[in-house]
Amino acid sequence: MKLCIVTHQVKKGDGQGRVNYEVAKEAIRRGHELTLLASEIAPELQQSNQVDWVSISVNSLPSEFFRNFIFSQKSADWLRKHRSQVDLVKVNGAITKAASDVNAVHFVHSSWLRSPAHISRIRRDFYGFYQWLYTALNAFWEKQAFQKANIVIAVSQKVAQELETIGVPRSRIQVIVNGVDLEEFSPGTVSRQTLGLPENVTLALFAGDIRTPRKNLDTVLRALVKVPNLHLAVVGSTEGSPFPQMAEALKLNERVHFLGYRRDIPQIMRSADLFVFPSRYEACTLVLLEALASGLPVITATATGGAELVTPECGIVLSDSDDTDALAAALLSLVNDRSLMNQMSKAARAVAEQYSWNTMAKTYVDLFEELSKNEEHRSHTDLSPSSRPITLPTGAT
Repeated sequence: MKLCIVTHQVKKGDGQGRVNYEVAKEAIRRGHELTLLASEIAPELQQSNQVDWVSISVNSLPSEFFRNFIFSQKSADWLRKHRSQVDLVKVNGAITKAASDVNAVHFVHSSWLRSPAHISRIRRDFYGFYQWLYTALNAFWEKQAFQKANIVIAVSQKVAQELETIGVPRSRIQVIVNGVDLEEFSPGTVSRQTLGLPENVTLALFAGDIRTPRKNLDTVLRALVKVPNLHLAVVGSTEGSPFPQMAEALKLNERVHFLGYRRDIPQIMRSADLFVFPSRYEACTLVLLEALASGLPVITATATGGAELVTPECGIVLSDSDDTDALAAALLSLVNDRSLMNQMSKAARAVAEQYSWNTMAKTYVDLFEELSKNEEHRSHTDLSPSSRPITLPTGAT
């Protein structure tokens, strides 16, 4: 099979990039040929004789809007000229104007635009207008892209529901959850002192972009006031963030530890006792799976994509992200019951073990092979696209 993947990055260290990297590795392992239309790919992929990298350089452009627009145009031009040379095209969202066989959706801009947490509802200035325009245009382009795709993959049940809401038929939607590195993120012990964290206290962890209210650190801080025996480590850049000042105003200075932007997240997770992340809007976040893989009980909310993975055995899912009392009660229920936290820790790891990167990549490539097989069958039997049966592999739901 000759597979073409269209995406900005195919490498570790990036959410969508890591997904495509793992899929590419599995396709290579099975002997398939790859064409990667991307701005950046991992060095080991460049060295593979099974990979043809078509470099689309847009990094020098001044904004994400222009980078995405030019990438979409250039990739579509290439596909129009060379589509007959590949068997199957996989894309992400509105990455290209060209039609695709499989569109993997990590974010639904139409839903984000309707969210009360959208930046345009918080900032009534030029930046807020820019964010509204950027989201609205992406929502329009995404709908077009999804209509052109044979199969639309949602990375969470929440994304699947959002796709249905904007008119994608459920029969064309499959859910394949993103993976997690079970070796990098695993239970263990780390000296808190080396991380600048206090010993001999119960420690919760929050990780995310704290420069905006979307991740909902404000509710976490207000809830922390009601849980006096709990400390909180916060990972995220504090530049331009209002939350260090908020923690000071709430007299939480001694219990909230702002660590800034960090790359040693696996070590920090091993130092924590639980993970709290009641985001106001997420399509799907890798950090939930990383916390589960690290053996951390998780407290999150239904607005957070991926929350469906958090069972009552391994965590607590709140119905309202902004319910401070409910969040405080959830935190207290764990802080006051060490044996419950230990039980949840084991259950968390067991859940994460079902979602390794290898499992995810195999499910994608199984799907590609099945679609390619059906396409070959259709070409021999002269079926029309509308009458073509699509049988999906076990593991795609």
